[in-house]
Amino acid sequence: MVQYNFKKITVVPTRDDFVDIILSRTQRQTPTVVHKGYAISRIRQFYMRKVKYTQQNFHEKLSTIIEEFPRLDGIHPFYGDLLHVLYNKDHYKLALGQINTARNLIGKIAKDYVKLLKYGDSLYRCKALKVAALGRMCTVIKRVGPSLAYLEQIRQHMARLPSIDPNTRTILICGYPNVGKSSFINKITRADVDVQPYAFTTKSLFVGHTDYKYLRYQVIDTPGILDRPFEDRNIIEMCSITALAHLRAAVLFFLDISGSCGYSIAQQAALFHSIKSLFMNKPLIVVCNKTDLQPLDGISEEDKKLVMDMKAEALKTLIGQGGDPTNEEGVLLTMSTLTEDGVISVKNAACERLLNQRVELKMKSKKINDCLNRFHVAMPKPRDQKERPPCIPQAVLEAKANKEMEKEKRKLERDLEDENGGAGVYSASLKKHYILAHDEWKEDIMPEILDGHNVYDFVDPDILNRLEELEREEGLRQEQEGDEDLDMDVEELTQEEQEALTEIRKKKSLLIQQHRIKKSTAESRPTVPRKFDKDKKFTSGRMGRQLSALGLDPSRAINRARSQSRGRKRERSIDRDAMELDVDQPNKKLRMRSTSRSRSKSRPPGELVPGEGYKDSAQKGKALTLAKKSMMKRNKDARRGEADRVIPTLRPKHLFSGKRGIGKTSRR
Repeated sequence: MVQYNFKKITVVPTRDDFVDIILSRTQRQTPTVVHKGYAISRIRQFYMRKVKYTQQNFHEKLSTIIEEFPRLDGIHPFYGDLLHVLYNKDHYKLALGQINTARNLIGKIAKDYVKLLKYGDSLYRCKALKVAALGRMCTVIKRVGPSLAYLEQIRQHMARLPSIDPNTRTILICGYPNVGKSSFINKITRADVDVQPYAFTTKSLFVGHTDYKYLRYQVIDTPGILDRPFEDRNIIEMCSITALAHLRAAVLFFLDISGSCGYSIAQQAALFHSIKSLFMNKPLIVVCNKTDLQPLDGISEEDKKLVMDMKAEALKTLIGQGGDPTNEEGVLLTMSTLTEDGVISVKNAACERLLNQRVELKMKSKKINDCLNRFHVAMPKPRDQKERPPCIPQAVLEAKANKEMEKEKRKLERDLEDENGGAGVYSASLKKHYILAHDEWKEDIMPEILDGHNVYDFVDPDILNRLEELEREEGLRQEQEGDEDLDMDVEELTQEEQEALTEIRKKKSLLIQQHRIKKSTAESRPTVPRKFDKDKKFTSGRMGRQLSALGLDPSRAINRARSQSRGRKRERSIDRDAMELDVDQPNKKLRMRSTSRSRSKSRPPGELVPGEGYKDSAQKGKALTLAKKSMMKRNKDARRGEADRVIPTLRPKHLFSGKRGIGKTSRR
């Protein structure tokens, strides 16, 4: 379980943001209005509350920063040294110390000004003391602005550090730059470390995880180390040195025996001997990489001697842990990350060595005695010299034999293809699974054309019988249709009825034909309005001819169609003077028609119309007023729906209302 999670540290605001956050919270969470009738004791309490609340907010924020950042003396030495390498622990402690001092100063300022506010003798004096208190608090925060910015930079960098658990099973990879460390961790874990053909591609620690014997191991890829004095090493190299010094891990020292990394075996051996003090009490394995370019047996005698010296040093660590000095298998290993030859054996050897060491350490600890007291292992003693081999029933042996026979792999077409020359040579036969009376018929060649006829037309032996049945059925259908036509013709029809029937059938066939034409050209045929009809299918003359043929008078229908198609013109209005002279017109309708209506004679809403059920116009007006009033409540309860027209609020209330008056935030 990872104990250190630096990603959860709260963001450190800048000094201006800090002041804005605290003062806006004070403004929102405390009363803001002093009325004229307030007694002086209430005014003092009003401003004392503001000062105390501001001090509490500053104290909470600064305490969160101090508590969430790790204390270098209280965390694992690996993380303590790593943070010192990356950020310089003196600067780090100074920044946290300044934050702590600012917190104490703000507490003292609030205490002093609350004491002064107790003796404020007027509204003006209390307000001035409150402004002075808040101003001094903000000044203290602005003075520690550089420390806040520095801690925010550290927080961002710490959040990007890998989550390394110093107490779990760990495999550490080290060596010169460009010897294949990142390629190895990419092969055995799901880590995706950048691999490039130049030195110092890896500039920080990378972590991956792998499994061995149902246990999880963390694999750490360190940046390359150069053979130079400790004082001359940079931050990238010091990350590797810190990991080697403080993590209890199995160390894999990578050695490029091909020399393609740019460093000779002698230089790599010198680095090994300069940092071998860091390998004490750790399982050490020397890994010779890039054997695809240069095998271990092909190097010179001098280089081989250097490699054997490193092997001897690694063997000392094995002896120091109580291992067998004659067993040299897991000390010097060869592999190639390019061809993946030996990669898994290196991983297994490192995991096995580390697991054995951790078990031995636990066996030597005091806790093991408490555990052993709870166990009792029974070992049976032989009672005589008679051998008693295990008895396995015959049925079980037969079942095992049958299972092994079933496990024999059935030959697939792919296997047959590989046996018979591979792709392009072997052609799979699709006929070998045919179900025929004799197996030798499967490969017979069946002709497609025989005597000018298609063979597949004659495959069915009953095809002629089926053809006769179809012809017989078609003949029966034609006879039934002919009988139906005869039944209709046999009926006694007059001459006029026969002509009408002939006309109907002709019209029906024309309509069917027109419908088929329209349906076939429906996508490409445009829709033409009736008034642009070139064929003149819908004309009043045609309608007259058809009605006349039916023995009807077409004149009234034609006149009606013309009157509807043309707009009715307004009749010439009679002169008002002439109308006044012609008073004795007997017909009221003629008098009304002769009067020119210059505008619409609509009634007002309150005018009484006979038949509405009102006594007079006053009663009707009162009824309309009551109806409007009863609708008002329903209209108010209505809600805006999806179909309503939306008028957006141009000035949203939550943005344009509040306690803050005219002015800017910078005035604080």
